[in-house]
Amino acid sequence: MSLTASVWLVIVTAFIAANLPFVNHRWLVVGPLAGPRKALAVRLAELIVLYFLVGGLALLLERRAGQIAPQGWEFYAITGTLFLTLAFPGFIYRYLLRRHG
Repeated sequence: MSLTASVWLVIVTAFIAANLPFVNHRWLVVGPLAGPRKALAVRLAELIVLYFLVGGLALLLERRAGQIAPQGWEFYAITGTLFLTLAFPGFIYRYLLRRHG
């Protein structure tokens, strides 16, 4: 897999993973149903777990491409805010657009 394809794979995977907690009612996407409503705190916890899973995928792809670059706290701050930004469409759908009735 080329380096460009790896980058796009991580970006698309991050977009999908960031929106998964907001578009389903299951625990960690594959578990049993969380009931009629899943709390925002649970969705945010799932978002954090999915952030680390996508980070693991990115680390694996980086290791296959060559040497892993060292990252400081700035890297995690930027990737965390990017992941939250990618979650924005799912959040809008769940809490602002979807009709609750």
